[in-house]
Amino acid sequence: MRHILHPGPAAPERVTTALGAPVPLRFALEPGDAVEEAIARGLAASGCAGGFVSLRGGRCEPFRYVMPAASPDADHAAWYSATFEPAGGVEILRADAIVGIRDEKPFIHCHGIWQTADGPRMGHMLGPVSTVAEPIDVHGIGVREATFRGTPDRETNFTLFEPVQAAEYRAGRPGSRALLAKVRPNQDIGVAIEGICSSHGISRAKVHGIGSLNGVRFTDGSRVESHATEVLIRNGIVETAGGRLQTRLVIDVVDMEGAIFSGELVHGDNPVCVTFELLIEVLEGGGV
Repeated sequence: MRHILHPGPAAPERVTTALGAPVPLRFALEPGDAVEEAIARGLAASGCAGGFVSLRGGRCEPFRYVMPAASPDADHAAWYSATFEPAGGVEILRADAIVGIRDEKPFIHCHGIWQTADGPRMGHMLGPVSTVAEPIDVHGIGVREATFRGTPDRETNFTLFEPVQAAEYRAGRPGSRALLAKVRPNQDIGVAIEGICSSHGISRAKVHGIGSLNGVRFTDGSRVESHATEVLIRNGIVETAGGRLQTRLVIDVVDMEGAIFSGELVHGDNPVCVTFELLIEVLEGGGV
């Protein structure tokens, strides 16, 4: 499997998790608000500081985003492109965001696909400087007992989201759990998710999240060769078959040239590049 060398020492723990009860979210982003501020307000109204949300429809203007790029120096293994600001704004086709805290303020990490005057584009949305122009429907899952916190990461030399426990989780009805998780570089994302589920006694779950992969291998034989990519999980499921956990991940991904790809990941050959952040939603009958 492909391996990327980051500038700092590899952390001994390759995954981290925090646990809470899932809180269904549904709200709208209103015109005039910055995307990040509006999402944070929607979570706060449900008593949540962290979680996962999906954005559908609506428009943003101005809208700013970046794409994955090679690092200009040895301080990082990958970097970002220059900022893009499409003329006339964009229509949000699909965007997914991990929500947490950075520098003691609400922060979102958002990847998505948007329609521009020049066609669909994909990348990393800059939520503080992208403004809602037409209402955007948001749904997702919040967590009150845990969140993601921006933390300096020695291995990658980035500040990255890390799951943290904010309060004690007290189990409610059986299976009513959500895990916030982070997977570090050079771990196959499907294998890592299965390991997380196994260690928490989870046999059936839905997987939400975004991150980066070091190249991509799809089940139809197609591939992405770019070592830096940005990914969102379009459909993710963990099930038990034949006594073994099996993960199925269908993703959208953009490479360093701006090309967009979609498909189901090959199991065991899709290593994380910088980070992958997840919300794992335990389904009914899928946990103790």
